[in-house]
Amino acid sequence: MNQRRQKPNICVFSLRTRSRRGAGGLGLLKPALLLLSVTLFVLVIVPFAITSLFTAQETQEQTPTQAEAAPKEEPTDTSDIQQESVPASITVYRSAIGKTEKVPFEIYVKGVVSSEMPSTFEEEALKAQSVAARTYSLSKYLRAKKNGNPAAHSSAPVCDTVHCQVYQGKQELKKNKGSAWMNNDWKKISAAVDATKGQLMYYDGQLVEQALFHSSSGGKTENCEDVFAAAVPYLVSVESPYEEEATHQKETETLTISEFAEKIKRTYPGKSFGTVTASNIKIRSHSSGGRVETMQVGSASVTGKQVREALGLYSANFTISIAQDKITFTTTGSGHGVGMSQYGANGMAKAGYSYKEILRHYYSGTVIL
Repeated sequence: MNQRRQKPNICVFSLRTRSRRGAGGLGLLKPALLLLSVTLFVLVIVPFAITSLFTAQETQEQTPTQAEAAPKEEPTDTSDIQQESVPASITVYRSAIGKTEKVPFEIYVKGVVSSEMPSTFEEEALKAQSVAARTYSLSKYLRAKKNGNPAAHSSAPVCDTVHCQVYQGKQELKKNKGSAWMNNDWKKISAAVDATKGQLMYYDGQLVEQALFHSSSGGKTENCEDVFAAAVPYLVSVESPYEEEATHQKETETLTISEFAEKIKRTYPGKSFGTVTASNIKIRSHSSGGRVETMQVGSASVTGKQVREALGLYSANFTISIAQDKITFTTTGSGHGVGMSQYGANGMAKAGYSYKEILRHYYSGTVIL
């Protein structure tokens, strides 16, 4: 405070001295303006510039992760969308008893969400799962109505296993999870399903047919064509940065070279592997999502998906290390990696994203109605 008072006194003395030398009123004005400019520069502009610099750097550091997970806005014009209606009920093939069961459609969705996603997940993640499950089920229902039921369960459009979506009825859930779960978690899931009742995903004016999902991606999802037979425009590789709490991270599976060779040869007897040694096992390429695309085993080439299936690995997102006569696979993520990452969805929900934003992120270009 004292320093600020001293500076004006000194400057005023200087100004008066100059005026006595014949500078006149203009002589006083110019130094005053100069002093004011310097003061503003030091006290205002310099701190502002420094703050702006650090803010810009901080924003630049944070932007990549945020942009990777920021879903695009939903189109406002939905007039060209051919909206579908959810039927009152759906017939489900119950694999354990080999019979079909007619279930109210929304109750079926609740049974799927209860079986496919942890009930401890955030409400917005459960809502996202509800819309995905409803969309997938309706697409199967409509396809069966047009072309007949799948050969795997010819008496119903959907089954209760991973072939379609895992489903449990209320009695099964009570038996497997207990009364306390029914009193709390069932109500939580029911509320999420009810909040999205009838809502479906659409792409390019049509109902989404492949609302695929998986447990966790390991940080990036896959292009559909890199895992399954064909490309699907809304199932493209996207970043999945909110999977810190995901299970199945950096899990290892160690086998001897002979054990690995025996398993891969037994699973794919039609391939000519020849003699498999430590020197002729190599990862050759990776997909856009970072999973193993092709791998050399002996004199044959296999996909990462084939290796995953042969060894029962959680994911094709793996690395290998070979020491002496042993090979170690280190996997990250769980599932095929296409579509919505469930742990990624839960992480996005915790970060404040809505279920529609989550869905639009993992199913690119879709509209939820």
